[in-house]
Amino acid sequence: MDNEGPSRTALATAYARAYHQIADRPRILTDPLAARLLGVTADELAELGRPAADPPGSDAGPGILRLAVGDRPRRLFFAARARFAEDRVAEAVAAGVRQVVILGAGLDTFAYRNPYPDLRVFEVDHPATQAWKHQRLTASGIDLPDRLTFVPVDFETDTLATRLAAAGFDRSEPAVFVWLGVVFYLTQDAVRNTLEYIAGQSEPVEVVFDYLQTGDTDEDRARLRARATRGAAVGEPWFSFFTPDEIAAQLRALGFTDIEDLPATDLITGYLDGSAEFEGEPLQALRASRMLRASS
Repeated sequence: MDNEGPSRTALATAYARAYHQIADRPRILTDPLAARLLGVTADELAELGRPAADPPGSDAGPGILRLAVGDRPRRLFFAARARFAEDRVAEAVAAGVRQVVILGAGLDTFAYRNPYPDLRVFEVDHPATQAWKHQRLTASGIDLPDRLTFVPVDFETDTLATRLAAAGFDRSEPAVFVWLGVVFYLTQDAVRNTLEYIAGQSEPVEVVFDYLQTGDTDEDRARLRARATRGAAVGEPWFSFFTPDEIAAQLRALGFTDIEDLPATDLITGYLDGSAEFEGEPLQALRASRMLRASS
């Protein structure tokens, strides 16, 4: 990632969520802060949606951003995975959970829309991303909630456990961990180590994350290689792929007993009441994407 700001994929995801607010009906995720945090207007977002446009003031490069914003199925997946995570947080809060950890928070805005006065939110991310986000929050006039704690973690020099403990996270209390758009950028050892840390939380503990499924056919594998090549070209290579059986076995070995694993298309259509919203649209980009919730 860029050591002077957020990753290009974090920017792309934020732009896609902002564009979703004006471009898609029915809307899956309502996020009135996405555009404000980026500092873009509705007119600028509309211009961004055109094939030849690049986001105003961005040097993130046209390829990833056009795919994220202009590719409607992928854009809807970004909205749906965030909605799924926020729905799981709502259920946890209703059951008495008062801590949520957002791993690789990027430009996520949940903490600034948090409707639960007693819920403490820990945003974990690279220090450079958090510094840029602080600047954007100040410039956009978005207040920092009292129940939000930034946890800067440089995984080359820090450990998640040490940084969360220093930030006041309570390992003896239940929590939800939200981990979106991150797993495939980590090695399988790093994924396993993080899941081991989460599993060590007092029950109940829940983790919500998306991952990329190993390709089943030559066509799927070629498509994944092409996407991975694009990521590597902007300094964000992919390292981890799992089959649903593999990731489920890892989770069960760590003590997770309740696992829900959904293909991206099922997740999206579930929020669209099963309507045929994808008729005539290419869904190849979503074939590998899956959304998982596990609790113990």
